Amino acid sequence: MADDIANTTEEARFIKQTRNFDIQRVIVKIGSSLLTNNGRGLDRTAIYEWAKQIAKLHKQGVEVLLVSSGAVAEGVVRMNLEERPRKLAALQACASIGQMGLIETWWSALIQHGIQSSQLLLTHDDLSNRSRYLNTTGALTQLLDWRVLPVINENDTITIDEIKFGDNDTLGAMAAAMVNADLYIILTDQEGVFTDNPRDNPNAKMIRQERAMADYLFDIAGDGGKLGRGGMLTKIRAGRLAAMGGCPTVIVSGAIDDVITRVVSGEAVGTLLTTNDEDKIIARKQWLAAHLRMSGTLIVDAGAAKAVIEHHKSLLPVGVVEVRGDFDEGDVVEVVHQDTGERIAVGQVNFSSRDARRVARERTEEFDKILGNHEERVVMVHRDNLALTV
Repeated sequence: MADDIANTTEEARFIKQTRNFDIQRVIVKIGSSLLTNNGRGLDRTAIYEWAKQIAKLHKQGVEVLLVSSGAVAEGVVRMNLEERPRKLAALQACASIGQMGLIETWWSALIQHGIQSSQLLLTHDDLSNRSRYLNTTGALTQLLDWRVLPVINENDTITIDEIKFGDNDTLGAMAAAMVNADLYIILTDQEGVFTDNPRDNPNAKMIRQERAMADYLFDIAGDGGKLGRGGMLTKIRAGRLAAMGGCPTVIVSGAIDDVITRVVSGEAVGTLLTTNDEDKIIARKQWLAAHLRMSGTLIVDAGAAKAVIEHHKSLLPVGVVEVRGDFDEGDVVEVVHQDTGERIAVGQVNFSSRDARRVARERTEEFDKILGNHEERVVMVHRDNLALTV
């Protein structure tokens, strides 16, 4: 996406402009309120309509991945419950029941256009563990190579932490990063992002385009509804997460006629959240800082801590005095001050725990002797992949 749109003026954000996308791969996420017709069971008419739009893109050679909510909400309807349960066991049971109808409906809607589809259920652990992340990426890539459309959902039936991987907005953004998507489309029950709640304020204006990293977007985001867990706040967060991988996001109403094909064609519907190289680094650091599970710990001396905190330097192996845990290259680890025991940062490590222990306290000129010839890694955690927590 062109960076010039990201540098819009104050008023330009409200102006309709044709968007020049170059799209080979797109992620489409559809929320529970749309899929379940506001709680009255799966809206099969709407699902078949979205499938028709997806089929048009598919025939044009565009690769489409679908992130579909609705399993828990469909389970609630099938069990004739008045509202979404709060207890974990009941939530998981609803997910198990509803997932059956959800995936069957999508398969039926897509196969009539000659599109094979698959089901992929993911948990937070699948995406936070480096090996499982790479395996998932490989499976998605193979499905796309076979021209199979993946239907992705959170595996609510087995997820712990009270089903708080987050939401499918976030899952879609992470999927966008996994497959290097060119555009992330979030279909919701609102036309886009407004300056205020349009239901309460008739003077609220829709933001047509804005940087995903614009801070004020969080101030105007709303809360989730009773069937879904999304709300505009998680969509803004998801846009920032997608921006980390250089993927722009469009937040738009799923009720608009031919909405998916119109967005991809560049029509100015919904709100476009743009990104540029600077924003990608900022978004990455925010993603790291928000990481819930650490794969390991790097204990650093006072000199390394000062370099990281005060001078915003990369973490060098010479400043690491101890390595804890078992992790792979690319995993997210915490950086802890040796003297205070305080976590000072989190970051994506460039070494496995085995190699990290071998190079800890060593200077870079010794790496070839320790790890072998032509060793190119010289930092433990690069500053672009390091987020301060102090």
